[in-house]
Amino acid sequence: MKKFWRKRISKAESSTASIVVDGARKATGGRSKNRVVMTMAVFLGIYATIAGRLVYLGFQDPEASGGPVSRVTASRPDIVDRNGEILATDIKTASLFAEPRRIVDADEVIEKLQTVLPDIEVEQTYNKLKSGTGFVWLKRQLSPKQQNDIMQLGLPGIGFRTEKRRFYPGGPTASHILGLTNIDNQGIAGMEKYIDDQGLADLQASGLAVPKDLKPVRLSIDLRVQHIVRDEVSRAMEKFHAIAAGAVVLNAKTGEVLAMASVPDFDPNNPYNALDKDHLNRMSAGTYEMGSTIKSFTTAMALDSGKVTLNSTFDARRPITIGRQTIRDFHGKGRILTVPEVFIYSSNIGSAREADVVGIEGHREFLKRIGLLDRMKTELPEVARPSEPKVWKKVHSITIAFGHGMSTTPLQTAVGAAALMNGGLLFEPTFLPRTQAQADAVATRVIKEKTGEDMRYLYRLNATAPGGSGKRAAVPGYRVGGKTGTAEKVVNGRYSSTVRFNAFVAAFPMEDPQYIVLSIIDEPKPEKPGAGATAGFNAAPIVSNIIRRSASFLGVQPDFGHETEAKLVSYQ
Repeated sequence: MKKFWRKRISKAESSTASIVVDGARKATGGRSKNRVVMTMAVFLGIYATIAGRLVYLGFQDPEASGGPVSRVTASRPDIVDRNGEILATDIKTASLFAEPRRIVDADEVIEKLQTVLPDIEVEQTYNKLKSGTGFVWLKRQLSPKQQNDIMQLGLPGIGFRTEKRRFYPGGPTASHILGLTNIDNQGIAGMEKYIDDQGLADLQASGLAVPKDLKPVRLSIDLRVQHIVRDEVSRAMEKFHAIAAGAVVLNAKTGEVLAMASVPDFDPNNPYNALDKDHLNRMSAGTYEMGSTIKSFTTAMALDSGKVTLNSTFDARRPITIGRQTIRDFHGKGRILTVPEVFIYSSNIGSAREADVVGIEGHREFLKRIGLLDRMKTELPEVARPSEPKVWKKVHSITIAFGHGMSTTPLQTAVGAAALMNGGLLFEPTFLPRTQAQADAVATRVIKEKTGEDMRYLYRLNATAPGGSGKRAAVPGYRVGGKTGTAEKVVNGRYSSTVRFNAFVAAFPMEDPQYIVLSIIDEPKPEKPGAGATAGFNAAPIVSNIIRRSASFLGVQPDFGHETEAKLVSYQ
């Protein structure tokens, strides 16, 4: 029995040992499995966190990070003249940025950068470098030399990004027409802004402004003529010690602007002075009393009314007194004048009596019809609104008849003169090419054809007849005609006889005028002691020089053998 129980006990102990070993094995295997699961969970959590962070950053506004937008500037189409010459184009340039999180010593970085960029804003740059953000702009649009010099510094956390910058090969030649872009290559003035407003800004915002898909924008400007115009007005401003000068060449048959310049101007490649008040585009964004050039419209109004003909006469023997104002002639003849004499002698008295024939309402209606009283419609954004009396009285009509009391832009004056010269059709001016068919479709008749014929005669007469004020605008072979305008400027609330705004409006060739050329010169001085300072001495020669130098480019051939001079109609 004892042996039996010893055997049973031995078997039991053996069985128990087996159970213990199996249990230990199962416990160890469970813990290993748990470790694997936990490890996988940790890695999955890490990757989920990274993915979540990436998704979060993807939905963030880049501008909210405290630094500038890091996107690359969008492309713009080339701007070319009517002959395909490039006026504005995109070029690649490098811009300097920093990653503040990688900057170890901001002071050292600034100190080294100053050796290449001495004008860098120290405090502002320091704040950027210490901001702890991932990206900040330090300097946009570097020169290749600046980029190379900065690269040689070997600064960690400093890099370059290729951007697009607008480049104007002609510099200031057509600055007021082309306008400007900002640091992000977006149009902010001139035709650059017009292009953005036509849909380019939306393309840029949507990322669809791809260079290969952007066709060049062709303007009506002729770069050759534009260069001549700017050169002549710049010379005149210097020669006559004026504060400003300008001119425009306009196609009288279509309303296309072939050239327009106003000085002082600016270089759009370095527009540091573009916003200075003296650099205003005076041709379209400035309004002025245009002086006796307005007599062109007064005479045309009288003729178009049917109440006056070229044979009509007006009494200019005595000044006109109305209220406290007395209207006199600058060089009075003291006699009765014919309509042609009123025009070539630029009689204030005669012009006032022409307006009186039409009446106050008729006078205002005519000026509005011909576009001198409303804000001009054209592509250029910089366009000023003309000014006129709130309530027209007889005194206003009389003074406006000879160019005082109403202000308009020089470009509008040229557009109105084109209607007088082309047979009576008014076109809104355009800086884009316009075919004759397109021009005819938008034309508005504002005067009778007979009135236009009479005005062409008077313009030519003023440039050829004895006593005519337009003689200095003559160009042999081109039969130029025109009208001077010498307006006294208001100084301390009174008209000054020594401070003037001068203008000359001309057309050529007079047998069938193709082009209008209008020049202005602000506060000119006599060229030399004793010389005159009226429009005939300074504004008219500007026109003459422009026509002489540009007529061949405009396709007008000289004719020296068949010049017919207009004859003065005079009745004593």
